[in-house]
Amino acid sequence: MTSPSPVTDLLSHSAAYSTDNGAAYLGDSRDLLEDLPSNSIDIVVTSPPFELAHQKEYGDDWDEDDQDYQSWFLEFAEEVKRVLAPHGSFVIEIGGAFNKGEPSRSTYQFELLTELTNDEVGFKLAQDFYWHNPAKLPSPAEWVNRRRIRASDAVTHIWWLAPNISTDSATEPNSQPIPEADNRRVLTDYSESQQDLMEKGEYNAGERPSGHNISEEGFFTDSGGAIPDNMISATNTGSQTHYDKMCERAGLDKHPARFPKEIPEFFVKFLTPNPPYDDWERGYLDKPVVLDIFGGSNITGKTAEDFGRYWLSFEKDAKYLEASEVRFLTGMEVERKFNDTQLGLDEFGEETGSASDS
Repeated sequence: MTSPSPVTDLLSHSAAYSTDNGAAYLGDSRDLLEDLPSNSIDIVVTSPPFELAHQKEYGDDWDEDDQDYQSWFLEFAEEVKRVLAPHGSFVIEIGGAFNKGEPSRSTYQFELLTELTNDEVGFKLAQDFYWHNPAKLPSPAEWVNRRRIRASDAVTHIWWLAPNISTDSATEPNSQPIPEADNRRVLTDYSESQQDLMEKGEYNAGERPSGHNISEEGFFTDSGGAIPDNMISATNTGSQTHYDKMCERAGLDKHPARFPKEIPEFFVKFLTPNPPYDDWERGYLDKPVVLDIFGGSNITGKTAEDFGRYWLSFEKDAKYLEASEVRFLTGMEVERKFNDTQLGLDEFGEETGSASDS
């Protein structure tokens, strides 16, 4: 894919592949971040290698014998802070881990959060979120399956950080939120009980023991949906997605630790405005730019593409970067690019993956 994109003008490096809206780059994110202009990125959504008791193949960028995890990650974070726009956000999905050899939890992700939000680094914790994966396998097996002394670990933390937070934003006339955010862009379906309540038009109004005073009309207003909470529930076990099928047929290495499309989809929509961008004046380019500094399978870039944002993806491992391109290719395009593989094109037609296909 060689389509030119305005985001390629942000870096002097050559893109591995690009679309009309984005570009993917091979290299160490620390070097690529240094190449970006200050204040050029509207949101960074990423999932770094975790500090695991047993290091995975895809997590070999950090060497625990060389430096601690927090110091390693801060090398990226300091540059992220520089390239973020004043209204920008830094979203990090980061899993927990048990300490080696005993049934106690590591606090490394909390130690990292403390470092990121200290006065020296200067990020603010806008809100903490959680990814609940109901299909996650019980782990660690020693403590959960064999000895049965711990519950299965089914959530990971998501830190929503921002370089700036304004208490006046979105409250004064003609003001805009800092960081950029609007929960009306991510409303969920009303519950059945709420729908029944709105249809009946009756509610037991008045003051509650908690001190909340419920008005007679407060629960009857249809706002287009319910305000979401800070728990994202999604599985990442799909094996029949466009990405999976194309990788298998082309003989490409699939990234083994992909987060689900629901995570970047939620934050891209929540923290960047929807098109059209005729009046967009807050960003470096003519529409928001989404960056993933640990690109992996590039589900973040694909999500941004599907929702009309610009995107950049940085990935250090060439085999995962190569495989990520299939997210943006039709079956026929994959056959032409990887012509030593026979693909069943009738099965795939001319459709590429979409934001509903992780």
